Amino acid sequence: MTIWDAFWRALATCVHPRVLLWSLLPLMVAGTAVGLLGWAYWETALDAVGAVVDAWSLSNAIFQWLHSIGAPQLRAMLAPLVIVVLAVPVVLVLTLLLVAALATPAVVGLVAARRFPTLHAAKGASWLHGLLWSLVCTLAALVALVLSIPLWLVPPLVVVLPPLIWGWLTCHVLGFDVLAHHASAAERRMVLHGRRWSLLAMGILCGYLGALPSLIWTASAAALLLAPLLVLVAVWLYTVVFVFAASWFAHFCLADLERIRALHMPIDLLPIDPLPSPSP
Repeated sequence: MTIWDAFWRALATCVHPRVLLWSLLPLMVAGTAVGLLGWAYWETALDAVGAVVDAWSLSNAIFQWLHSIGAPQLRAMLAPLVIVVLAVPVVLVLTLLLVAALATPAVVGLVAARRFPTLHAAKGASWLHGLLWSLVCTLAALVALVLSIPLWLVPPLVVVLPPLIWGWLTCHVLGFDVLAHHASAAERRMVLHGRRWSLLAMGILCGYLGALPSLIWTASAAALLLAPLLVLVAVWLYTVVFVFAASWFAHFCLADLERIRALHMPIDLLPIDPLPSPSP
């Protein structure tokens, strides 16, 4: 199966009522958490960031420059902008982990039941194993993101590095999770290693799709003032993207797992024929 065949199948899966229902769970959890934090701490965060910005020696030069170009009103947008820049990666990672933990098992179960009903579940990884793997990958991605921030000042890299990092994270988290139940540890490594470039390409494309909700902050300066509300909209968009990604990875990886088993059927999965009855 090509990644594009899996892509179109994933689109069809995402509109299934069962998938739509399960996708509401991470949306409710992340949306509630973000909404409560925004309601409780938005003004406090604005005051704290504003105090830090005002005490920063470079900020006076920035404010004078804004005044010289006739845009002094942008000064009020600086503190919300800083908060949004810091909050968006956290919201994105939280949404991905919630989708991986809450929605992906249902998506994989639906794909397996409809397309691969005879695919044996080898149960090569437990839920705790998947959680630890997701946390390790998330930590690595966040470290890479922080270290890459100085490179964002180079115009072409700012639209390359963040989606690349998010794509790597999506690839490693969802690639593991969609195979955790059905593949053995050896089969999982075989699929993830043998299809690593295809999976990375899928992850990077999903990384760019995941970056699209961030464009709502560039719509206007008023978007920053409405950040507590628009963050909820961003959470919904992130959830849609990652549920689609889970479906895409499920179709692609389970098809490859079925292909591998057809070529190299493990001994413990071979059907056992009954012993012939002794002749009279």
